[in-house]
Amino acid sequence: MLMIRLSRRGARKQPYYRIVVIEKDRARDGRSVEVVGTYNPRTNPASVELKRERIAYWTGKGAQLSDRVKKLVDKAAASAPAPTAVEA
Repeated sequence: MLMIRLSRRGARKQPYYRIVVIEKDRARDGRSVEVVGTYNPRTNPASVELKRERIAYWTGKGAQLSDRVKKLVDKAAASAPAPTAVEA
């Protein structure tokens, strides 16, 4: 089963995370299938960059979001401005 979860990077006491698609049984920092975003909790406010189309693709293929990634995706979606329709 595929999971979309965090993979820790960065130096000691300076965490930086990649949001990755990975087999559920692999180690936290094991070989991933694809990197679909980043999360840096050390900035103020914490910065989150997501490839939304790739996350939608993988969830369509059956990948599950971890609890933390689900919160990050929901929070990023709420803070993003709603797209407006352009009238011709």
